[in-house]
Amino acid sequence: MTTPRTTPGKVALIMYGFIGCAGGFLFFNLFLERIITFLAYILRYIHERDLRRKGLMSNGGERRGSQGSDDDNLDSWKPSVYWVMLILFLGAVVIACCASAMYQPMEGWTYFESIYFCFVAFSTIGFGDYVVSQRADYENAYLYRFGNFLFLVVGCSCIYSLFNVTSIVIKQLLNWMIGKLDCQCQQRRPKHIQQRRNAITPGHTRGKATGSGNGRRTANDADSTYDSDSSRRGSSEMISMRGFLQGNKISLAMMQKQLYETAQRSAHGASRDRGGLEGGVGPLAILNRKLGEDDA
Repeated sequence: MTTPRTTPGKVALIMYGFIGCAGGFLFFNLFLERIITFLAYILRYIHERDLRRKGLMSNGGERRGSQGSDDDNLDSWKPSVYWVMLILFLGAVVIACCASAMYQPMEGWTYFESIYFCFVAFSTIGFGDYVVSQRADYENAYLYRFGNFLFLVVGCSCIYSLFNVTSIVIKQLLNWMIGKLDCQCQQRRPKHIQQRRNAITPGHTRGKATGSGNGRRTANDADSTYDSDSSRRGSSEMISMRGFLQGNKISLAMMQKQLYETAQRSAHGASRDRGGLEGGVGPLAILNRKLGEDDA
């Protein structure tokens, strides 16, 4: 394993590691934006095909009559975060299995040890108990190291995307558990005692602002909308593009806005793509908004 041993080498590591890690996060966020948008297009296509099969939408993309609920309207279509998480999980598993098939004969590991290494490496845990390319000689060494590079890049990107989506599901589970505990506590309190809201879920106490006569909530109430509705969402219920990634108030709120706008542009046949730096995801989008570079 190559590590810096001298003081100048360690100083150089700090300098290029700072910029390199920042560039790595930038790459992961751009990958996350593209892969989530791509999966949203696929799920949208499946939804449209299901509507055509049920006779609720014509081949031109227009709904027939007033059949179906508001959820069948493509403008308010709601992809499931659970389907996205499942697809990313299956993709990460496929990549890990393919990489393990390469590591097993080249490194002399068992298949389980190769799977274990893939998870530790893709998730950037990096224990160091299993390290590739440490022997002096390999058969087709350059081809093997190039394949190792590709598997690590793609695997880390998929796991990063999967972790971001999984964090939303974890927060929904925690909100559901907090809601259940809060309900049980309220049922046990005497009626003459004033009930107080749990400080962990302050979103329930916020007011519900409305738009100009159409009953829509403003963007400033997105967080309170998520908190107040999370206890009513079941495991099979759909989550809107606008509410898809608003669970994390900091790193994931901007991603949801970008994905929702992308789906809206797709529904109206828009072909303009602003690119990753202008329509960033997560921390990148927050920086663009704070610095005034996002003119959306």
